[in-house]
Amino acid sequence: MLMLPSGLKVFVLNEPVNMHKSFDGLAALAQSEFKKNALNGDLFVFFNRPCNKVKVLQFDRTGFSIWYKRLEKGRFRLPKMQQK
Repeated sequence: MLMLPSGLKVFVLNEPVNMHKSFDGLAALAQSEFKKNALNGDLFVFFNRPCNKVKVLQFDRTGFSIWYKRLEKGRFRLPKMQQK
């Protein structure tokens, strides 16, 4: 079970992302799309166009981590986003 600390913020990009992006590319997207510093420890969630792959970027005190999941069947359902 994954235990997340209280107060942790999760930012989900509701637009498709190139899954070839790695640490620096995803951190740059966090900065440009969310106007957040990726070094703050929040979770940044990115999906590909068919929504069968997801990457989650997080920074802890020692560096970045990326969690990557590929579905063999089906697809992720993105949350409904509020208009700005």
